[in-house]
Amino acid sequence: MSGRETVVITGFGPFRQFWVNPSWRAAQFVVHLGVARGCRVVILEQTGKNSGYRDRDVCGFSPESLRCVNEGPEKLCSVVNMLHVSKLFRKSGMDVLCSRDAGRFLCEFTYYCSLYHGQGRAALIHIPTHGPLASADTLLPLLKSIIQTMLGQMDDDASQNQS
Repeated sequence: MSGRETVVITGFGPFRQFWVNPSWRAAQFVVHLGVARGCRVVILEQTGKNSGYRDRDVCGFSPESLRCVNEGPEKLCSVVNMLHVSKLFRKSGMDVLCSRDAGRFLCEFTYYCSLYHGQGRAALIHIPTHGPLASADTLLPLLKSIIQTMLGQMDDDASQNQS
């Protein structure tokens, strides 16, 4: 492997005797990565907004209604507490911030749709284009740790809800 492979994980719904398909439960968390132009920090996005998408993407597409989901709520939040995750990393000296404004471009459009269809089980991480965190050697281990922390938080929340 070259280290540049793309991995797409899917899960499936009920199947024969599997009323709750374990493949679906295992694949219910989406992480999107976007670029934070001119930024030197990693930004964890808490909220996706539904309206105000006026800019066109590289193919010239813009939603006709300027909305992600016509009947969807104006904003949706991730079930992951991004502020808590960012504070954990800042305590260890890492430049990780939390944001509630993902920029109303393709990243946030995709994020909102994932939040909507995944009942909040999604994340958007904006990565820097400048500074030491823009290096893959530094960024990849940090992203792995951030994602593991997010998953751990979701596991903790799930176990508390079952108690």
